[in-house]
Amino acid sequence: MQDITPPNNSPISNTPPFDLINTAAFNTDMAYQHLQRRFGPRVHRNEPLAQHSAFGVGGTADIWITVETRDELIGLVSLCAEEHWPLLLIGNGSNIIFTDAGVRGIVARMTGYDYQINKEPDGKTILSVSAGSSWPRLAYELALLGWGGVEFGIGIPGTLGAGIVSNAGAHNQELGEVLESIDVLDARGCNIEGDSLSLPIRRRYTKDELDLAYRYSRFRAGHESVFDEQNNILPVPHLLIEPAEIVMTLSIRLHQETPQKLMEKLRQYQQERKELEPLHNHTGPIFKDPPGQQASKLIEQAGMKGFSMGTVQVSDRNANYIVNKGGATTSDILSLIKEMRRRVQDKCNVKLELNVELRGE
Repeated sequence: MQDITPPNNSPISNTPPFDLINTAAFNTDMAYQHLQRRFGPRVHRNEPLAQHSAFGVGGTADIWITVETRDELIGLVSLCAEEHWPLLLIGNGSNIIFTDAGVRGIVARMTGYDYQINKEPDGKTILSVSAGSSWPRLAYELALLGWGGVEFGIGIPGTLGAGIVSNAGAHNQELGEVLESIDVLDARGCNIEGDSLSLPIRRRYTKDELDLAYRYSRFRAGHESVFDEQNNILPVPHLLIEPAEIVMTLSIRLHQETPQKLMEKLRQYQQERKELEPLHNHTGPIFKDPPGQQASKLIEQAGMKGFSMGTVQVSDRNANYIVNKGGATTSDILSLIKEMRRRVQDKCNVKLELNVELRGE
């Protein structure tokens, strides 16, 4: 595998990508046997994705794997590229809704919790942290050590890697504000049809190369769930390797602060989240805030706060959350999301955009 730092984000090739994954050609038995020899008991067949989604809904994955190290990640992506096995990589699943039909091929969850704190020659203190690391756990441990920078994410249940893809934030701060650079496994070449095999490449990007904006980075371009003209929610397109650029490591600026002050911030942030977020199963906010407005207020103005359809409900705490009161399906949740968007458009003349991702068939 090549290891380079590119000067820009130029396209890999003009060759068209795979239009569709031929899941019928995926030999589950052969892939499972091969992967079990490599990953052992961390490989599962017909895994219920509801167990890995904050909403607790979704069908099954043909094969499920937990990936713990960078070398395992690189090896898995390279193997799937060589064998043409469809692969979907996820973090904690805190912002994903899986379809009732599930995901064909392989779904791999990136875990692994590893970080280092280094003093740079220019005087900066830089945290190097693996993308699969839990944001709340990291914020808590750094606070105890007297290092601030990521404490605002104590209530964000996702991983750091997923956090930078959507430039996640809370309490008027965003991850991009403290980011220096990221290391990425670039598998875009693996998604291009052709006779020659293209293996993934390691790349490093500075934050200025990521087009960071509100709940957005360039990694989301073409990889977001959107509404069609009939207001139906379309799943994120799934090429052979998805996502095609996989965040492996983040470099984040830290600053020193007393552990007492940092722990007080954590308690304050946690209390604020506790007062706003629902008690039942839920993802993050369903919709992005439109410029200069709050999605929760628009939904409330449309009369949807506390509104129920079967066992799914618009939260009566914050109308930009949906809760699964038990037994709901993905179809139930999507129906409620569509109704929320329709009523906001009718009442407020605003077309809300999704903040969550729909994944699967």
